[in-house]
Amino acid sequence: MPLRPVLAPSGLSRRTLFAAGGGLGAASLLAACGSDEEPTGGGENAASGPFSFLDERDQTEVELESAPTTVVAFTGLAAALHDYGVEVAAVFGPTTLADGSPDIQAGRMPVENLTVLGNAWGEFDVEKYAQLNPQLIVSHYYEGFDLWFVPEERLEEVEALAPGIGIEVSKPTLDQIIDRHASLAKALGADLESAENAAGVERFGAAAGAVAASVADKPLKAMAVGAWPDGLYIANPPTFNVLGKCVELGVDFVVPDNPDQNGYWELLSWENIDKYEADAIFLDIRTGNIDPETLAADYPTWAALPAIEAGQLYRWNGEPVYSHIGGAVELERITEGLAAAQPLSA
Repeated sequence: MPLRPVLAPSGLSRRTLFAAGGGLGAASLLAACGSDEEPTGGGENAASGPFSFLDERDQTEVELESAPTTVVAFTGLAAALHDYGVEVAAVFGPTTLADGSPDIQAGRMPVENLTVLGNAWGEFDVEKYAQLNPQLIVSHYYEGFDLWFVPEERLEEVEALAPGIGIEVSKPTLDQIIDRHASLAKALGADLESAENAAGVERFGAAAGAVAASVADKPLKAMAVGAWPDGLYIANPPTFNVLGKCVELGVDFVVPDNPDQNGYWELLSWENIDKYEADAIFLDIRTGNIDPETLAADYPTWAALPAIEAGQLYRWNGEPVYSHIGGAVELERITEGLAAAQPLSA
């Protein structure tokens, strides 16, 4: 099954979803490091103390005698850990493109140095994974799935080799999800009070402020989309945490009136993509989406959209790297478009 723009197709769930709670917000992360929500064994003593962290798939604690040193992670989650100063033994999920360059989900990781167990949906080299003698496997958790990008038919085998932790990314806010990733990084030895990590928190706060400032005095209607051969997917802002954050900050995004059963997208045929009016369009830049050049050349209904005719096409990423730096990058990307775009009607 290729990675389609639908993040959580139905029918594959083995667990009951519990929404993650208690998110403290990015601005308070450093103060939150000692809260009751924190796992034990963080900071400089992580490698020698006990390890405990909540698996949000079934709300159980994964407890180990000491912090694991051989961790395998979904690429996007590994990228967040990397931003906090934690490296993993191997990754799985979109990591490199055909030319060897980094996939967007690899963030700032040096992909040429990574051990990759699978680079696409359905790929996971269990034998290679076993040879690593893993102590922990971590991934994202979407409603309708288990460990993201671990093939369902291999999940039991994978978790027999090492305990798994899923971090919920379907329901919580962007701030809450980032805080959970930072907490995991701390439990694995990251120093969240380092100058680099403190700067990341400040950058995230500044990026959020820039989003708000870019639309404060501008009546702009924006629309976030994914473009695939079968049609144009209109993103539903409440179900994408980076868009939800922007709405919280004052951005007026189109809300589709007929999203799919999972609530993520409304699919419009290419003949009917003018259903919603928008001053600015944000195109998903994840691997698999049709690129702007192809859209302009081969899809006349796309080229005829007022926002496209006005040159007001910008970028967004449906799966951010959930670190403070990663969140800042995505908010800055959206701010660039919001600041440049102008209302198309008086």
